[in-house]
Amino acid sequence: MLSDMSEVTAMNIVKKLYVLIAVSLLSVIVSGCMVGPEYHPPQPNAVPPEWAGASKTVSEQPFSTATAPDLTKWWRQFNDPVLNELVEEAIKTNFDLQIAVARLRQGRALIGIASGGLWPSVTTSASSQLSHTAGTTSNNLERDLYKAGFDAVWELDLFGGKRRSIESAEANVQAAIENIRDVYVSLISEVALNYTQLRGFQQEIVIAQKNLKAQRHNAEITHKLLEAGFSSALDAASADADVASTESQIPVLETSVRQSIYTLSVLLGQPPAALAERLFPSGSIPVMPNEISAGLPSELLRRRPDIRKCEAQLHAATAQIGVAVAQLFPSFSLTGSSYWNSNMLRTWWNYASSTFSVGPSVSWPIFQGGAIISNVHLQEALRDEAFITYQKTVIAAFQDVENALISFDNEQKRRKSLNDATIANAKAVELSLQLYTAGQINFLNVLIAERSLYFSEDALVQSERNTTLDIIALYKALGGGWESMVP
Repeated sequence: MLSDMSEVTAMNIVKKLYVLIAVSLLSVIVSGCMVGPEYHPPQPNAVPPEWAGASKTVSEQPFSTATAPDLTKWWRQFNDPVLNELVEEAIKTNFDLQIAVARLRQGRALIGIASGGLWPSVTTSASSQLSHTAGTTSNNLERDLYKAGFDAVWELDLFGGKRRSIESAEANVQAAIENIRDVYVSLISEVALNYTQLRGFQQEIVIAQKNLKAQRHNAEITHKLLEAGFSSALDAASADADVASTESQIPVLETSVRQSIYTLSVLLGQPPAALAERLFPSGSIPVMPNEISAGLPSELLRRRPDIRKCEAQLHAATAQIGVAVAQLFPSFSLTGSSYWNSNMLRTWWNYASSTFSVGPSVSWPIFQGGAIISNVHLQEALRDEAFITYQKTVIAAFQDVENALISFDNEQKRRKSLNDATIANAKAVELSLQLYTAGQINFLNVLIAERSLYFSEDALVQSERNTTLDIIALYKALGGGWESMVP
């Protein structure tokens, strides 16, 4: 009798195995099927054939649009050792960059989580219990119960929902990589911008102090002439007012110097005053590179990390539609379980103590109140939003480059005019002092000439600073600096 039961049990197991093999073969056959739309790289609405601002660039600065720019380490073109050191340190210590790298690790972990759904899930358990049944003293019963076993479930990805989820996770990892690159671009340009502003403010202080020294000297001469009766009190008062006016500009500039140093320190992940001693000695404004190349607008699409990030996010959103659509179809699973139960430890693993089950299962959400369809519509809307964001980012990138080009062009012209004005004002100051000493003009003419010289020198320094800032803005707009840094 026991032999017959074992034979029937064996036949049932064989039948179940045949079913499992058939379902597994079906899974292999349809494994290439994935519901939802296939992702295709987006095409921008309009890409200009050339930069409008490039044609207006002044001829004094060699400029090229046909040559692809080498932006790998563009900040080194300024030939400023301190700037190079600050950039390299910022890359190693900046907090925003560290946060971006941590988010990349998160994205890679999410791929592992999504990939785990393609494999069987097996859970094992074991327990030992002592049970006591209350009653009369002679009827009290105490028993041991030993139990161990496992449950296994393998949900077959017949319609590709899990594979779409993995595809989305991989696209998000790519977006995280592009985000790191985008942080690189922003970080390097911010260090260069703040360093250039710092040197510009320091140069303004140098000019103010130089003019202040000359004004004090002239004020002393005026007071001596007043005492000798060769000058008026008005001239002396005007000279003193000029000295005070120039002195009042220096504290404002010193505040800007301090704030620039604080910003640079924080960008390097250090306390605000950490770089004060290192950066307080005045330095010159970084010199522009000899040649500037912006390349073609079409090249920008593959070079700008923020555009590439938006493209990856669009890919991830498209894959999520497939995840949502897969929920409309039935879910097939292979399940199995086996347990051993015994009240005696020595018979725990006997065949008579075992129970097991194995077989396929199917579940199909027939009615969910429209929730699944609504989720599909939601994912489609999110995909459309990602596509619009991509288009907007592309247009904004073109605008960034055009803004930098036209600003650089006009600042070049302004700098040339200011340089001419400074030369002329310096000559005017020299002549006015000679004429005043000779008694041919009053001191007001000297003051006017000195003020004009100071304003033109200060404006020239600001223009030199702005020209360098425009070049930095152009390099940032072109998306340069990340190529050799991200592993």
